[in-house]
Amino acid sequence: MADRRAQLAARVRQTLGEALGATRTRLAAAQTELAAERGRLDRVRQAAAAVPARVGAERDRRLAEIDAQHSARIAELSRRAADAARREAPGAATADWPQWHPTPARRAEPPGPLRVGTLAVPRGEPVPALVPLLDAGHVELTGGDRVAGEAVVAALLLRAVGRADPGAVRLTGYDPEHLGGGLAGFAPLGTAGLLTFVGPGGLGRLLDDLVEEIHRINSTVLAGEHRSLRELAAATGRRPEPWRMAVLLGGEEPSRHERSQLDRVVRTGAACGVHLVVRGLTLPEDATVARIRVEPGRVELAGAPPVNLDPAPPATLVTETCRALAARVNAGPEPTPFTDLLPPPDQMWREDSAADLIAPIGEGTDGQPVLVTLGDYPPHALIGGPSGTGKTNLIFAWIGALAARYSPAELEFYLLDFKEGVSFARFAQGRRDPSWLPHMRLVGINVNTDREFGLALLRFLAEELRRRADAAKKYEVTKLAELREVDPAGSWPRIVAVVDEFQMLLAGRDAVAREAADLLEDLARRGRSQGIHLVLASQDVRGIEALWGRPALVAQFTLRIALPKALRILAERNDAAQSLPRHHAVVNAESGLAEGNEIARIPSASDWETWSGLQHRLWRMRPPDAAPARLFDGDAIPRLVDAPDYQALSAPETGTLRAPTALLGEIIDVQARSAVLRLPRAPGRNLAVLGTRVDEACAVLAAAGRSLARQHRPGAARFSIACLDPDADSAARSLYTDLGDDVAWYDEETVTELMAETTAGLGTPGVGTPHYLLLFAVDAAAGALAARVGGQTGLEQLRRILHDGPERRTHVLAWWRGVARMRADLGGPAARTDQVGAWVALDTHGGELGASLYPGTGGPEWYPRPWRGLFFDRAVHRTGQTIIPYGHQR
Repeated sequence: MADRRAQLAARVRQTLGEALGATRTRLAAAQTELAAERGRLDRVRQAAAAVPARVGAERDRRLAEIDAQHSARIAELSRRAADAARREAPGAATADWPQWHPTPARRAEPPGPLRVGTLAVPRGEPVPALVPLLDAGHVELTGGDRVAGEAVVAALLLRAVGRADPGAVRLTGYDPEHLGGGLAGFAPLGTAGLLTFVGPGGLGRLLDDLVEEIHRINSTVLAGEHRSLRELAAATGRRPEPWRMAVLLGGEEPSRHERSQLDRVVRTGAACGVHLVVRGLTLPEDATVARIRVEPGRVELAGAPPVNLDPAPPATLVTETCRALAARVNAGPEPTPFTDLLPPPDQMWREDSAADLIAPIGEGTDGQPVLVTLGDYPPHALIGGPSGTGKTNLIFAWIGALAARYSPAELEFYLLDFKEGVSFARFAQGRRDPSWLPHMRLVGINVNTDREFGLALLRFLAEELRRRADAAKKYEVTKLAELREVDPAGSWPRIVAVVDEFQMLLAGRDAVAREAADLLEDLARRGRSQGIHLVLASQDVRGIEALWGRPALVAQFTLRIALPKALRILAERNDAAQSLPRHHAVVNAESGLAEGNEIARIPSASDWETWSGLQHRLWRMRPPDAAPARLFDGDAIPRLVDAPDYQALSAPETGTLRAPTALLGEIIDVQARSAVLRLPRAPGRNLAVLGTRVDEACAVLAAAGRSLARQHRPGAARFSIACLDPDADSAARSLYTDLGDDVAWYDEETVTELMAETTAGLGTPGVGTPHYLLLFAVDAAAGALAARVGGQTGLEQLRRILHDGPERRTHVLAWWRGVARMRADLGGPAARTDQVGAWVALDTHGGELGASLYPGTGGPEWYPRPWRGLFFDRAVHRTGQTIIPYGHQR
C-alpha cells in the first residue's frame, strides 16, 4: 500500500508541476511578447515622426495601418495574458467585486495567486495583476497612500479566505496603531476562532508562536517526507493544516529577537502555510516576498508593469462573507467526500480477508486515513451516538469502504435495524432500484416490534459458528485463516453482522432477551476465531441491564466508535466524544481507554446519489450466480404467491398423496420460510385460529385453504367452507371462488348439514377422499349447533370430527374468537384439547392459552401485536413460532 501511495504521489506531483509550470510559462511569454510589441510600436512611431512633411499623407496612412495592426496584436496578446492569469488564479482569486463570491479550491488544487489590480495595457484587455501568497510567500506594502494600502490588504485577505474551505485560513492581526481597526470588516471571523488580535507589545510573542508552528509542521507533519504542505496535499489529496496569515500593520521597529524571528518566518513559513502580510514593517530580502509600493496616483508591483489598483472590496461584501464563513465553521466542518474511502476502480475487490478486514472509516487530524480493523483483535465493534449525530451515515461509510475492497467471496454482511425507517433497504433489491449490494445476505428493517427476527439472526450465526468450528476441528486448525489455507475450495468468507439499536433486542426480562444475550455472549467470545464479527450500534446504552450486566460480553467489544456526545461507549474517564464537532467520531481499538483515541472525520455516505454510484458499480461486478439479499420488512405483509414454499407446492402426477401441508404465514426467521402444518392421518391433525381480529384470522385460513388446494388435482379433494360471521364473508367468498368445483358453501342455516354429512362419512368403510373443513368464526354457530340432528347435536358431531376425522383424511381448520369459546365448543373448561393439535393465537395473550394448549404452566410469553400470530404444533414444536399471516393477496 505504501508503494502504491508513493507512486500515486509522484504522479500527482509531476502532473501538477507540469500544469502549473506550463500556465506560468504561457503567462510570462504573453507578457514578454506584449512588452516587445509595445516597444516595436514606439519605434515605428518615432521613425514616422522623422519622415519629411511632403510624404505626410502616405506616412499617416502607413502609420494608421501599422497602428491598427499593432493594436490588434496587443489586444490579442493581452487577451491571452488575461486568460492565462484567470486559469492560474480562477474564481474568487481574480473575479471583479460585483460578481465576487467564495470559490474554494478543489482538494489538492493550489489556491493560486491573488489579484490586487490590473496591469496598465493601453488598448488591450485588462490583465489581472497577481500576487503569490497562499503556499507561495509573503506580501510587504510600502508607500504613502495609507487608504490604498488598506484596500490592498482587504482585497488579499478576502480573496484568500474565498479560495479556501471555510476555516482553512486563520488570521492573526497586529495593529498597535489602530487597535484592530484596520481589520474591522473581518471581525465576524472572530466568532469562529478564525481571527485573533495581538495587542501592542505582542509582536514578539506572535512571531514566537509562528516559528513554533513552523517547527511543529516540519517535524511532525512533513516529517522529512515532503518539502511543503503544498507538495503533501498534491501527493495525498488532503491538506492536514490550515493556512496561517499574520497581518502586521505598523508598530515600533522590531527588536533584534523579533527581527530574527521575522527572518525565520519569511524563509521557512511559506512551505508550512505560514504567511505574512505587512504594512509599515520591512521584511528581509527573500524570493518569497512580493513587494508592493502604493503612492498617491500610482502603484508599483516589483517585477511587473505599472498597476491600476482595484478598489477596496465593498464593506458589506467583506462582513457578509465573513459572517457566512463563521456560521459554516461554527456549525462544524462538512463531511469529507465518500470517494476518499474508496480504492481506485481497478483496485476494487483485490483484498484478502483471511487474516482480517481493514478499511478506512474517515480522515484523521493529520489528513491520513483512519483505518479500522476487524479480526482476531479487535474482533467486534460498539458504535454509539445520540440521534442526529450520524450513526447511520457512519455505518454506510464503513460498509462501503469494506465492500469496495473485499469481494462477496471474502465478505458477507447481515444487517438488522431495530429503529423505524427504511434507509438500509437500499442494500437489497427494490422496485425503485433493481440493484443490490452483492455482499449483503440479509437486511432486516422496521423490526422494532419483532425482536424474534433479531433472535433468529443470532441463532443463524450460532449455527454458522458451529459449522465452521466443526470444519476447523475436522482439519485440526483453530482459526479461519488456517481453515482457508487447508480448505481453499471451501466457502469461508468473513461475516459482519450489524445490529442497529441492538438494545431493543435485549429489552425486558423475557425469554427472547435472555436467549439473545446468551447467544451474543457466545458469538462475541468464539466468533473471532471463525471470522464472525459483531457490530452493535445504539443511540444510548445506559439502561441495557442485559448487556452491562455481562462484563465478559462487553469486554469482547474492544473496538469502540463514539460519535459526538455519545455516552458510555468509551471508558469511564474518556470524555473525548463530548467535544467532537459534527461529522466526526472517536475511533478507539483499546476498549475505550483514552490512549487509544483517534479522531476521524466521517464522509457523507448515506444519501441516495452518493451511495448509488458505488452500489451499481459493485452490482455490475457481481458473480453470475449472485442472488439478492433477503429483505425482511416488519411493516410489509408478505404475499402467499411470493412464498418459496408455496411456489414449491404441486399436486402429484401419480401415486399416493404424501401428507399434505397447510401454509399459515411467514415465520419471522432469517430464511423466508413458511409456517407449515402437516396433515397426515394421525390424531389431532386439526388447526384452531384463536382471536378476534377478523382480517388476520381470515388470512390464516385462506392461506391454508389455497396451499392445500395447490397439492390436489381437480376432484381429488373436497373443501367445505362455513362462514358464520358477516365480517368474514368477503375473505371466505374469495377463497370459495378460488377453489372452484371442489368446494361447498355453508352458512349458519346449513352448517348443521355440514356436520351431519361429515359425521356420516366417518362411518363409511375405508379411507375416503381428503376433506378439509374451513370454518370461519365457528363459535358464532353455537346456537345452531346445539340442536340435535339424528340423535346428536351439531357440537357433538364437531367433536367427533375433530377426534376421528384426521385418521379418515378429514381435517378441521377453524377460527374461534376466543379460547374460552373454543373450550366451550369442545365440552367445557375441563374438556381435553388434544384433538386440536395445532393453533395460531392472534390477539390472545399467552396466559389465556394455559397448560392444556401449551407445555409447561401459565402459557407462553406471548404479547399480541398487529398482524402477528403465535403458531404452535404439538407434534413438532417445543416453543411457539411467531408468524406473519400472508394476507388476502392471490
